[in-house]
Amino acid sequence: MTEASNKPALPDHLSIDPRSPHHVAAVFEHDIGILFNGKERVDVEEYCISEGWVKVPAGRTVDRKGRPLLMKLKGKVEAFYK
Repeated sequence: MTEASNKPALPDHLSIDPRSPHHVAAVFEHDIGILFNGKERVDVEEYCISEGWVKVPAGRTVDRKGRPLLMKLKGKVEAFYK
């Protein structure tokens, strides 16, 4: 019970990119999961629960700086601690 109490609340908008203003490092100290339209996704780079979207890599394509190109998928988004 004490383990769940020391986890920070999951934000509405979260990104795994440390350069993003929506990156919260304390959340990534724990395993989190994303349910998108009722199915767990493991490839989510960024999400927003209130707007109902996730950003996932678009295949193997990368931009000129080597980062994956992202596509936005809309649907029901839920975040949880594993």
